[in-house]
Amino acid sequence: MTTCFDIGGSFIRHGTLQDDGSVVESGRVPTPGKDWQAFVDAIDSCSGTDRGPISISLAGAFDDRTGFADVANIPCLHKRSVKADLEAALKRPVLITNDANAFALAEAIDGSGRGKSVVFGIILGTGVGGGLVVNGHLVKGVGGIAGEWGHGPVVDPTAGGQLKGLEHYPCGCGQTGCIDAVCSARGMEKIHLTLHGKALSSKDITSAWHRGDVEATHTIEAYATLLSRALSVLVNTLGPDAIPVSGGLSGDEALLSLIDGKTRSLVLAHYADPLVFKGQFAENGGLHGAGIVARTAYSEALT
Repeated sequence: MTTCFDIGGSFIRHGTLQDDGSVVESGRVPTPGKDWQAFVDAIDSCSGTDRGPISISLAGAFDDRTGFADVANIPCLHKRSVKADLEAALKRPVLITNDANAFALAEAIDGSGRGKSVVFGIILGTGVGGGLVVNGHLVKGVGGIAGEWGHGPVVDPTAGGQLKGLEHYPCGCGQTGCIDAVCSARGMEKIHLTLHGKALSSKDITSAWHRGDVEATHTIEAYATLLSRALSVLVNTLGPDAIPVSGGLSGDEALLSLIDGKTRSLVLAHYADPLVFKGQFAENGGLHGAGIVARTAYSEALT
């Protein structure tokens, strides 16, 4: 029996891989962020008693060449050889995949991108992330960074002179002007604070925008303009058939429609149908993607 996990900074979600390839969440426990042994015990208590393998979707970078994870919001995993250490502690095989990659796989194999050649799954939430699947295969790249479009100092806060008053926002990665710093939910909040001097949550900003609030509309237009400009470069580079979205902002279909329209207006190819939309596995892509990784790995091992 394979147990699948979706591990975030707040909760560990878990479920069992079914014969039909699905993974249904069977429970969740708080993530012991600072205590390695408590983390191991949490994983062990949620896993099957048959010592079967586990497959993990992890909210952080994971380099499968070195086995090291970069997970700033879970200190006990940060810069640790998580795969090897977990296998030694649990005495069972461990697979680890970045959560954005797991979501992209779920969409490309079983979701909205099924049957499509190029699927670029993106995360719009507390941070900005992504995963790239080409012809059904996850593209990892050097150090597992492929698809991580959230970082790199590429954002022009003036949008080529269209916008005024925005700053060059610093990013948690140490650079300035990253997409993650500007186009995440926290980025939306920074934009609103800069433009209007008001500290509101992204949820409050989007709610006000839906009510027709002038200040919130100004913020959302600036946010969507900056995000679509950044995303258009990826579209022209990758030529995706679909860009399914997960993360906290994915539930706002009007916002995604605005981003989609702006993005399609900037790219070279003609997309008659929506390109950017909420993914079928927006809520459980991590678990489902972990299941796909497991069933692929073990079916290949048997052939």
